[in-house]
Amino acid sequence: MADMVELARTPAEMEVPATLGALGDIAAFVVRLAARAGLDKGAAYRIRLAVDELATNIVMHGYRGGDGRITVRGRSGAGRVQVVIEDAAPPFDPVQGRLPPDPGVPPERRRIGGLGIHLALTSVDEFAYVHRDGRNISTLTVKAEGTDRCPPRP
Repeated sequence: MADMVELARTPAEMEVPATLGALGDIAAFVVRLAARAGLDKGAAYRIRLAVDELATNIVMHGYRGGDGRITVRGRSGAGRVQVVIEDAAPPFDPVQGRLPPDPGVPPERRRIGGLGIHLALTSVDEFAYVHRDGRNISTLTVKAEGTDRCPPRP
């Protein structure tokens, strides 16, 4: 409960058109939240990567290039960022759309799609999805002390 009190200190919100051109604005919003929370480069990169992947999927696959809006709300607190992404595209649960890589299948024979979502969901410390009142609502959280799932460089 104390973590949520910390997060509640600096709420922010933006709404953008569901276009590829708006993805830069969303990324800048997330980077600002990460800076406010004092996240290190790795944690900041993980939340930005995850939000960018989900927002891109909303634009490309949710609205399929048609008119739509994406609402992004964020909260930052001591060493923690939470981002909520909402859209009114057809229902889509990213957890169900996740496609973990199959190391036994050569890349040229793998099914297309879902790998970006897998990368996004494994980049965050917490993820939740709900479809409510005609809206997809994804909540992503990254903590400074979270585990970086990318192996260190040799």
